Amino acid sequence: SSPSQSNPSASATMPPPGYQDSSAPVKGGVSTAGAAGSGKTEVNQLYFFLNGEEKIVSAPRLQPQSTLLQFLREEGLTGTKLGCGEGGCGACTITVASYDNDRKKVVHKAINACIAPLCSVDGCHVITVEGIGKIESGLHPVQQRLADAHGSQCGFCTPGFVMSMYSLLRTNATPSKAEVEHSVDGNLCRCTGYRPILDAFKTFCPATGESNEEPAHGGGCCKEIKDGEIPPYAKTAELPFPTQLLPENRPVAPLKLEGDICTWYRPTSLSGLLELKAQFNHAKIVVGNSELEIERKFRGSNWEVLVCTSHVQEMNVISASDGSVDFGATVSLNRLKEVMENEVATKPAHTTRTYTAVLQQLRWFAGTPIRNAGSVGGNVANASPISDLNPVLMACGATVTLVKVTGEQRTIPVRDFFKQRLYRQTTMAADELILSFSVPATTELQYSQGYKVSRRRDDDIAIVTAGLHMECAKAGSDYTIANAGFAYGGMAASTVNCPKTQAFLQGKPLSHETLKAALEVLKEDLPLEQGAPGGMIEFRRTLASSFLFKFFIHVMSSVAGSLVADDEKSAGAPYQRPPSKGLQHFKETKNAFLPDAIEGPFHVDGGVGTAVKHAAADIQVTGEAQYTDDIPSPPGTVYAGLVLSTTPHARIKSIDPAPALAVKGVKGYFDHKSVQGSNSLGAVIYDEEVFATDTVVTTGQVLGVVVAETQQLARMAAALVKVEYEALPHVLTIEEAIAANSYIGDECKIENGDVEAAFKTCDHVIEKEVRIGGQEHFYLETQTSLLVPGEKDEMTVYSSTQNPTKTANFVAHVLGVHKNRVVCKMKRAGGGFGGKETRNVFIAMACAVAAKKLNKPVRIFLDRDQDMSITGQRHPFLCKYKVGFNKDGKIVAVNAALFSNGGCSLDLSRPVLERAMFHIENAYLVPNMRVTGRVCRTNLPSNTAFRGFGGPQGIMSCECYMDDIARTLKMNPDEVREINLYPSRGGVTHYKQLLVDCHIREMWANMKESSDYTKRLAEVEAYNAANKWKKRGIALCPVKFGMSFTAKFMNQASALVHVYTDGTILVSHGGTEIGQGLHTKMAQIAASELGVPLEKVHVAETATDKCANTHPTAASVGADLNGFAVQDACQQINKRLERFRMTKPQATFAELAMAAFLDRVDLSAHGYYKTPEVGYDFVAQKGKPFHYFAYGVACSEVEVDVLTGDFTILRSDVLHDVGNSLSPSIDIGQVEGGFIQGVGLFMLEEMVWMKNGNLFTKGPSTYKIPSANDVPIDFRVRLFEDAPNRKTVYSSKGVGEPPLNLATSVFFAAKNAIAAAREQNGEAGAFRMDTPGTCERIRLACGDSIARSFADKDILPAGSW
Repeated sequence: SSPSQSNPSASATMPPPGYQDSSAPVKGGVSTAGAAGSGKTEVNQLYFFLNGEEKIVSAPRLQPQSTLLQFLREEGLTGTKLGCGEGGCGACTITVASYDNDRKKVVHKAINACIAPLCSVDGCHVITVEGIGKIESGLHPVQQRLADAHGSQCGFCTPGFVMSMYSLLRTNATPSKAEVEHSVDGNLCRCTGYRPILDAFKTFCPATGESNEEPAHGGGCCKEIKDGEIPPYAKTAELPFPTQLLPENRPVAPLKLEGDICTWYRPTSLSGLLELKAQFNHAKIVVGNSELEIERKFRGSNWEVLVCTSHVQEMNVISASDGSVDFGATVSLNRLKEVMENEVATKPAHTTRTYTAVLQQLRWFAGTPIRNAGSVGGNVANASPISDLNPVLMACGATVTLVKVTGEQRTIPVRDFFKQRLYRQTTMAADELILSFSVPATTELQYSQGYKVSRRRDDDIAIVTAGLHMECAKAGSDYTIANAGFAYGGMAASTVNCPKTQAFLQGKPLSHETLKAALEVLKEDLPLEQGAPGGMIEFRRTLASSFLFKFFIHVMSSVAGSLVADDEKSAGAPYQRPPSKGLQHFKETKNAFLPDAIEGPFHVDGGVGTAVKHAAADIQVTGEAQYTDDIPSPPGTVYAGLVLSTTPHARIKSIDPAPALAVKGVKGYFDHKSVQGSNSLGAVIYDEEVFATDTVVTTGQVLGVVVAETQQLARMAAALVKVEYEALPHVLTIEEAIAANSYIGDECKIENGDVEAAFKTCDHVIEKEVRIGGQEHFYLETQTSLLVPGEKDEMTVYSSTQNPTKTANFVAHVLGVHKNRVVCKMKRAGGGFGGKETRNVFIAMACAVAAKKLNKPVRIFLDRDQDMSITGQRHPFLCKYKVGFNKDGKIVAVNAALFSNGGCSLDLSRPVLERAMFHIENAYLVPNMRVTGRVCRTNLPSNTAFRGFGGPQGIMSCECYMDDIARTLKMNPDEVREINLYPSRGGVTHYKQLLVDCHIREMWANMKESSDYTKRLAEVEAYNAANKWKKRGIALCPVKFGMSFTAKFMNQASALVHVYTDGTILVSHGGTEIGQGLHTKMAQIAASELGVPLEKVHVAETATDKCANTHPTAASVGADLNGFAVQDACQQINKRLERFRMTKPQATFAELAMAAFLDRVDLSAHGYYKTPEVGYDFVAQKGKPFHYFAYGVACSEVEVDVLTGDFTILRSDVLHDVGNSLSPSIDIGQVEGGFIQGVGLFMLEEMVWMKNGNLFTKGPSTYKIPSANDVPIDFRVRLFEDAPNRKTVYSSKGVGEPPLNLATSVFFAAKNAIAAAREQNGEAGAFRMDTPGTCERIRLACGDSIARSFADKDILPAGSW
């Protein structure tokens, strides 16, 4: 899309010369004239096919600003999800098929429906997940294999993954494993850890004789797809391309689609385009809409005229010759990638080096759907200062051809296209457009490389990017530099050339001495002052020099390998990553039950201990699973938009909703004056307001709610409400809060032993501190609610929540009605991770006020950016610690002070802090321990529960001081960890709880052996000795995680079980299904207890009118609590059926049920369970906070690029204790997903807050969770065997949270790699590294001369601090 802005005075109704409007629409929108650009244009009529059905869309429904996703969901095709609205998560992925005139064939592309304009699919066949397979008609092979391989947990992202793979298969029915992984580079999953998704899709790859699996001990692996059992994929069975859309039946014609506020033109020739440009000089040019939709969403941009160039023939051509690749501006990024890949594969290598450089950038350029839609011309014209592609085009001498509206053309070097150091400004005149590009081939001694570093490799914007080109000349036996072209992005307000460095190098010898001098000159070309936009100044300057260093080494190695020492050659090697693979081992316990039991449990198909797939897997892969926003709107439904504060702390002077109320379709504005009940709320204490009254305490606080006819209108109108503030001082960070003495509640403390006396006996005492960053939940389904009023103060709440009871109770609270009038229902949530335990409540309450006032159903679905900005995250922590230890590495005493950033209210911050204090010693025996904790009050949104609930912060703090001990003593950190592990028996924690059945030492020894740790450690050391610029590290890390709610009253649950006379079972329980497979486990328990096959059991939606007074599904004990409750109910029914079983031992369960019914026996039962002997008193410092402990050990090996900070997890082995697994395949998925989420927490995900209290990282474009490319290349997961937990249902253990903490092994493996680099550079010893361990922190910690020329030894990258 071009950077030109819309012209408010331009007419959107008068077409340019050559356009003739047709008053009578022609069927299918087919023009009566075949000449492109001069024939009739159909007005307000869009023609395409949707899942094989013809669609003709006209005004008023047809609006050019509407997205394809909006249309699909209005059509009832809710399988396509809205996850972010910016093309960054892949939940909205669909397939668009069209006829390619250039290639003369039909092509299928994965596209992001959330940013694709509805108008863009004219003449196309749109295929959604519902169109390829359904439960009733049968699943598509992609759907079936994904379901069977356990590749769907919460299921919200699943349709997008299905359609990405489907699109690949329609292009290539036998893809390679690398192509499979690349096909999902635009899809995110927060649940699975990606391994099962990739394994399912790789079954479509040709057999190679290799297997990712080994036979799993005692019961098989968790995949149900096995070699030889997979039916062959038949491409011929796919949806055909409609013949009506073929060019012989529907010639391509110009298009004009006129909406209420915007008109869409689609010319088909260059002359037609230029006519439009002349008529509407400031019209916005659009191809893929990837940038425009972002501008529309985040900058409020709107355009009266949009001109789509996707069908301009002259701009779609692409050709390759011996001297260049030439292509039109509208050619998509992926089409260019395909052509250049072919050139590299078929031409001599020395001629395609510029193409290789382009491909190096395109490989990491956005995701596949964006590359399919986005054009090269649009990307270049956008003139982004952090463009991936522009630096390479500039450096290699590519040219761009511009065309005026008169038809006059001029060709200039791309390097001259951008105005240097001016933000998004080009030399393109207002009456010009980009027509085409030409990228030259290379000669024998010309070299080109593309470089990019970002927070995440896949689908991420660059921090710094570069295109480096050099031509050498032979001078006798030596080489000189004939000329060079260097261009950088991310170092100024535009992509910039490096004229001083280029001039300096001309004629210089190709040598290390020249490189050293060039690095100094480069500093002059690329100055970057402190405070420059984008931050990370030291890192960016370091990267710029590192890229030049890498390029020099690459060129010298290529020209003459002898110029580069062997240990330096790794600097010049491009990044390579093989396809990932995995192993999963577990033991099924299904045979543990007596086959002739009378009272249960029974050995049944699919029962407890059996590896079964998620109960909803099939409907999730077909898109038929219903989430809250998929529920059809009841008659009269209106939509809510939140009015939010824009300042972190201020008095409210006035609120004027008049501008919003004046908008047609707006139904009302409601705030604290509308509340009939109480305006207060809070998870523990009532310290929050539903609607702010006179003061705002955080940016994003709810001031009011606007209700309108559509969700888009409600959001737009909410932004029109005028608010005046009187600013007050604000506090954002932990350090600021400590300085201001700003806390919530008193200090809490746990102390064991005589800490001060113990310090005096130690050989060593160290004092340090570490920061643990926050983390966004990034559940794929944002906060959503539907509130439906009933009679007599009744209100039904449908909410994506982990806590239906709290949601219902607080809705009653704000409405001023009794709790028995409000029912909350929740079928499933698209992820939660703690973020929907309390922070959905205030949203539902605000909407409830509007619903009650209007007596209409009100629904809301938060945009991703709004959700991230207002609902809170994982608490950032600061840990200050003093540790005493002896020379053998044995810990003697620890004094730790924990500070958490609680945000503006208490929420769950106190129990989160308490759990961190309980886990400050992780799995190690610390004889003398004092730990204190404070919750800091700041003016950020209230932080809240997140998987691990403070445990990860405590455990990471512990592992940091363990690492410091080892480096102080010059010992292997893993040796220090092993020395201090709890004993197998008799260990007592610092909170005085005796450890029973502590398996940690046994598991540690098991992991050391099974992972070949000792051998691999020696290999890592050998690798590091042989490579200066790539380093590896390996680390073993344990976890001991306490299992229970630390609040005693929360450890209870109830369930309701009905037996029907046909022998089927209906289970209702108080837990919620958020992807963790809780319903599946409850069904397995009921099946085993009652002796019926699993398919006879159905679990109903969670509803407070079935099970009242429930507690949140959290703390990883959902299966423990609700499982016992279900078991209790089933055992009651079994007791009633016992006499029938004894008299009719051969009867089926259906016959037993009917006999009991006829005998007037109650076939329903309410079950209940409360956890015995739990509870801790912080004042008295005594009690038993945890019912039991889960243990785990992980071994990870990581490779670090010293010059960029990029890291790759080469291998991770995970051994986790789940007792006797209720459902092994479900538990394996939880272990893998938790581990990868931990990788995000400790290595990738960084919250960045601006000084005005606004969140900068508020969407997938700026906040990066792990992608499929971030999983370990070799990922091996085992469930610890033969360790039943007698305290819980079926001797199982909870599994959701503990495995996340095992990702500490990745962090410390990376830290070990950094330590190897530091030692090489003379900086051996202990060093601080905060989390997350981003590429910035890794790079600046490595201690080489390049980094130290820009950053001090003790630099602490700020990140979210």
